Amino acid sequence: MYYVYVLRSKKDGKLYTGFTENPEKRLKKHNTGEVLSTKGRGPFEIVYFEGCKNKTDALHREIYLKTSWGKRYVKNRIKNYMKIQNKLATVG
Repeated sequence: MYYVYVLRSKKDGKLYTGFTENPEKRLKKHNTGEVLSTKGRGPFEIVYFEGCKNKTDALHREIYLKTSWGKRYVKNRIKNYMKIQNKLATVG
């Protein structure tokens, strides 16, 4: 199984999309600065993921989610979660 995931930087609030076979291991790599494209932006949290049966489908889904339509789709899917996070940030 392959997973397409979206991370949110707790540092700058920006999103990052990728795919992997092992989401927990990949998140650790992002958080320890081992991934060049996200180095220095951690820590991260997984805010969205999807499972795919094969690597090709996961890669195509990742590419789609990086388009403007895909970004809109993800933001719509996580909007309630982001509202809660924003409220917690202003309270705390």
